[in-house]
Amino acid sequence: MTNWKEIYQSKLTTAEEAIKLINDGDKVVTGFGCGEPFAIERALVDNYQNYHDVQIVNMLTLGDSPWCRPEMKGHFTLNCLFASQSNRKAISLGVSEFTTSHFYEIPDLIKNYIRPRVTIVMVSPPDEHGYVSFGTTVDYTRGTADYCDIKIAQVNKYMPRTFGNSFMHIRDFTCFVEHDEPLPEVKAVEISDTEMEIGKYCASLINDGDCLQLGIGGMPNAVGSLIAESDLKDLGVHTEMYVDAFVDIAKAGKITGAKKNIDRYRQTYAFGAGTKKMYDYLDDNPELMSAPVDYTNDIRSISALDNFISINNAVDIDLYGQVNAESAGIKQISGAGGQLDFVLGAYLSNGGKSFICCSSTFTDKQGVMHSRIRPTLAEGSIVTDTRANTHYVVTEYGMVNLKGLSSWQKAEALISVAHPDFRDELIAEAEKM
Repeated sequence: MTNWKEIYQSKLTTAEEAIKLINDGDKVVTGFGCGEPFAIERALVDNYQNYHDVQIVNMLTLGDSPWCRPEMKGHFTLNCLFASQSNRKAISLGVSEFTTSHFYEIPDLIKNYIRPRVTIVMVSPPDEHGYVSFGTTVDYTRGTADYCDIKIAQVNKYMPRTFGNSFMHIRDFTCFVEHDEPLPEVKAVEISDTEMEIGKYCASLINDGDCLQLGIGGMPNAVGSLIAESDLKDLGVHTEMYVDAFVDIAKAGKITGAKKNIDRYRQTYAFGAGTKKMYDYLDDNPELMSAPVDYTNDIRSISALDNFISINNAVDIDLYGQVNAESAGIKQISGAGGQLDFVLGAYLSNGGKSFICCSSTFTDKQGVMHSRIRPTLAEGSIVTDTRANTHYVVTEYGMVNLKGLSSWQKAEALISVAHPDFRDELIAEAEKM
């Protein structure tokens, strides 16, 4: 009987040889974020003239989006599921395709609607039993290896070995490319005074035993730092994205998961995006449980957890309580992602709270200040969270609970946390409406 090491050796190849398995017209789904297989992607980019009409499907890149370069036309196109800094312009110009979906739906969307033939992923080196780990990116990525015809894996010693639904045996891959490179890091931005004020409002309503979901950015990091320094105990974690703030909270002894209704004592997440500190914490840590995003973000999973706390950001909010978290008018900034998944889950959770956080104003390139609380959303803006499900809204001027309020009461509440310079104008507009 052939042992796994012999099978692995027989499947080892170079990136240049591995990409020859991709045909013209193929749809190729790749790992994303900190688990993007850059070594194999670089080989594709270097040999782009050998390919025609190949579609690259990716959730979010932390690096460049070479598929959007002018010379790629006719060779590669990017089907982006979540916009990033490197491809926003390409999306607005129609160079890159953009497919919107709630994050929990993406595994089904890719498998049954996009239907890729090839998946390219990044994994850890095999363990003593011949299993590799998908590390930071289980989300939709692990599932693609169950149904794609061609499964190409970059083996990277820097990919942490994570527990949960992250393992796959080497016999089930088509080929492996060994290439070690440090994972890209998402460094926490410095927390501003405004974000700290907003964080204090949110933290004031978090209690012992609550279960946390944190989004990305300064506001969730502010909340995380406040929790780490608090007297809170027995907190749980159930989140789509595992970030550095959770590491700080856990190392401060605040997380046990003892009160979780499901996955008790485990910190459950779909993907990790942070710094080396976080990757080291994830590595070989049985307290962490990686899971597919159609589990972590399913509102049935979230709402099954009592006292669920969801903390997310917004671009702007109108006086009806509609939240835009993904566009500036018609310009796509990010994507639907998982925000509404957690807003709905927290809204339905027994004792749950959903917080939408934003600074009260922003200043444009001309130096003009604008209110993030508006009479109506700007024309073309995306409604990420519907007015029927907006719970707590927080700015540096306060926190309001919109649940159960009439339309006029919601408007009054939102105006009360707007910047004082805009309140009279908002009142006048509300009266007109």
